[in-house]
Amino acid sequence: MKVFVTGGAGYIGTHTLLQLLAAGHELCVFDNFSNASPVALTRVRQLSNRDFAQVEGDIRDAGALHRALADFAPDAVIHFAGLKAVGESNEKPLLYYENNVTGSVNLLAAMDAAGCRRIVFSSSATVYGEAQYLPFDEDHPIAPTNPYGRTKAMVEGVIADWTKATPNASAVLLRYFNPVGAHESGRIGEDPRDIPNNLMPFVAQVAVGRREKLSIFGDDYDTRDGTGERDYIHVVDLAAAHLAALAYSARATGCEAINVGTGQSITVKELVAAYEAACGHAISAYIAPRRSGDVASSYAATAKAEQLLKWRAELNVNDMCASSWLWQSDNPNGYPIDVSARRR
Repeated sequence: MKVFVTGGAGYIGTHTLLQLLAAGHELCVFDNFSNASPVALTRVRQLSNRDFAQVEGDIRDAGALHRALADFAPDAVIHFAGLKAVGESNEKPLLYYENNVTGSVNLLAAMDAAGCRRIVFSSSATVYGEAQYLPFDEDHPIAPTNPYGRTKAMVEGVIADWTKATPNASAVLLRYFNPVGAHESGRIGEDPRDIPNNLMPFVAQVAVGRREKLSIFGDDYDTRDGTGERDYIHVVDLAAAHLAALAYSARATGCEAINVGTGQSITVKELVAAYEAACGHAISAYIAPRRSGDVASSYAATAKAEQLLKWRAELNVNDMCASSWLWQSDNPNGYPIDVSARRR
């Protein structure tokens, strides 16, 4: 199958590329490298011993998307490209609407022009907002509390409307919970450009000495140990979910939203303890006041993924931490800068 992958040089994108290549798919990666490194694509080629097309471009550039899709003529699209920092979205909401929403509209229009009718979309559990009940299932009300979450919800709606108006169109909206971990080789992993927005990459940077200590925001929640608990999913399991969604889209029409998580929660203290076991030394941390908007617990109902995609997460928190530490210890400063890797 020919698969066009936007944002394929990113954290989740690269892990998915490896599995797509292993499954024999022909790929074209479209990425502007605003939050990714071209070196990651070089390493994907080395790990897979496979090549693929690569186009440097921005989803806000409708013309570039039309040209790339017309040239490649894909059977399906996996859409990762998007800005994803909650805090930044509060500060720069128009940038998020322009990139995430307008960029996705541009992509669908280019797909129409190229005759492509299948898409797997990288969405987020942030579309649910505050929990009215747990675990979150796909019927939970959509009520995002920040611009980032609202852009994801809007794109979900746009894609759903597109499938209704497009004969034989198929879309799978994958609502991620908290992707963590890295490839078993330690060659690709999460490489935040600035201060990490998420827990595990921050823990990893403390463990490797890039940051002094971890702030644990609140230890008085109604959880097992007082710290917030979340549903963490290994990025390799998440990548496998994309292959399952791609296969599902080939046998179904319409639009389906599907949670991608483990269905289990891990507290901050539990994650730190697992990371300490993985790296072999203590993680410097202190208790800070709760952050506004943080909830005690968030985790997924996963029955729909198991039923429709025939997929379930297999890797546990120890696997997540061990693979993350291998990546971080082998690449303490993330990917090196190599402009020669930026090629078409």
